[in-house]
Amino acid sequence: MLHVVAMPIGAAADLSPRALAILADVDLIACEDTRRIAPLLAAHAIHTPTLSYFEHNEEHRAPELVERMRRGARIALVTDAGTPAISDPGFRLVRQALEAGIRVGAIPGPSAVVAALSVAGLPTDRFSFEGFLPSKPVARRNELKALAHEQRTMVFFEAARRLGPVLTDMADIFGGGREATVARELGKTYEEVVRASLAELAERFTANAARGEVTMVVAGLGRDKSVQDACGSDKSTAASALTVEMLCEAGLSLKQASAVMARLGGRRRREIYQDALASRRTRQDNNQGD
Repeated sequence: MLHVVAMPIGAAADLSPRALAILADVDLIACEDTRRIAPLLAAHAIHTPTLSYFEHNEEHRAPELVERMRRGARIALVTDAGTPAISDPGFRLVRQALEAGIRVGAIPGPSAVVAALSVAGLPTDRFSFEGFLPSKPVARRNELKALAHEQRTMVFFEAARRLGPVLTDMADIFGGGREATVARELGKTYEEVVRASLAELAERFTANAARGEVTMVVAGLGRDKSVQDACGSDKSTAASALTVEMLCEAGLSLKQASAVMARLGGRRRREIYQDALASRRTRQDNNQGD
């Protein structure tokens, strides 16, 4: 049998009694880093053998572990923190075990995704987990553009050193007014949960680089009440174009007015600018027709 065992994301005390019992009872523990799990096992007087199973060896190690289970071995799969196979190694082993007719059981527990959602203060009835964004700026921005109209709350993992640039890209593409939460070091001594607009978060974490493990929760388009209040009906192209014209009448240029709307809502400045131009042409055509 294969046991998929969730590990603490912070405090060691979060490891459940059932997980401890499984780790002590199995024949082998497959883990990302044998050195990181050793202190935890020693603290609980668990002497089960461990074997490394991580991103760069799982392709050839998964068949080896499946063969062991075919011969009767009971194996626990763990990750350094959180639930295996959730943006961590494990998917290949679970899939191959199931295909081989081996029973797979979950020992549920800590998850940074659920922990961050629970404290973000954003809608959780529907959400999407997007994992890590691409590290290269062009690829990252392209992926964010594909998510610009996602209505569900979105959860991302991110490296602390890239947090400032990522939040800046999000503010530019999703709109600076979009609500979001940055959850850092969840379950650890220096846990920090910051709720603000994307623009405010981008400014904060660009000026002061984050440290530790980071999970971001971002409101979906149209589900952020503060954005809806600021924009009126942010789904209405006509209403957006009208607001842009009012800002222009107040003295802003078309580009400046479009940028203001982009920061308030979840649309890109270029889209708002083009909609405003199209609205102007339509009004001009109607006036000529009259």
